[in-house]
Amino acid sequence: MEVREAISRFRACRSFHGRPLEPDVLERILQAGRRAPSSKNLQRWHFVVCTDREHLTQLAAVGPFAGHVAGAAAAVALVTPEADEAWDRESIAFDLGQCAENMMLTAFELGVGSVHGTVYEQELARELLGLPDGFRCRYLISLGYPAEPDALTRPLRKGGRKPFEDLVHRERWSRRRPTRRGTASRSPSTSASAPRT
Repeated sequence: MEVREAISRFRACRSFHGRPLEPDVLERILQAGRRAPSSKNLQRWHFVVCTDREHLTQLAAVGPFAGHVAGAAAAVALVTPEADEAWDRESIAFDLGQCAENMMLTAFELGVGSVHGTVYEQELARELLGLPDGFRCRYLISLGYPAEPDALTRPLRKGGRKPFEDLVHRERWSRRRPTRRGTASRSPSTSASAPRT
C-alpha cells in the first residue's frame, strides 16, 4: 500500500474483534512509532504496551472517550516527560502526533484498526501504568482487528473533510471566506484590483 493511499483511506476504528495481534504485527507498529521524526531528534517518548484484558478494561476508565480501550487487542500508552514551559509542551505534543500517526498508518496497512483516546485521569493512568515521577501519559492508542470485516475497506462517506480551497492559502492568508457549500467567496472589503488567490 502506498503512503498516499493509506492517508486517504484511513479511518478510526473503535470496535474490535477478540482476535489478538500477532507479536510481529505489534512490533512493526511500535517500530513505526520509534522511527517518527522529532525536534532535535530528542525522541521524547516511551511506549507502554498493554494486552492483558483486565488491564485494558481498567485503562478504559482514564477518560470519558477511552471506552474503546476495553475491547482492543492492545493499547499503547504514549508516555512523555513532564514539561514546565509552554513551548516545550507544544514541541512534545507535535512530536507525539507524528509518532502516533506513524503507528496508526502502519496499523492500517497491516489491516489493524486503531483510534486514539485522550487521558483525563492522570493519577489513575500513572497508577495503572506504573509511571515514574516526571512522566505522564497524554494519549492511548487502541489497536485490534476490526469487529466488522469491511470496516477498513468500505468506501468513505462523502463530506468528511473540509474543501481543499477553504484550507490552502498561497503565499499569504487569502481574504476568501468559506460559504455553506464550501465554496469560497471574497470579502466585501477586498478591492477588485486585489490579486486573486
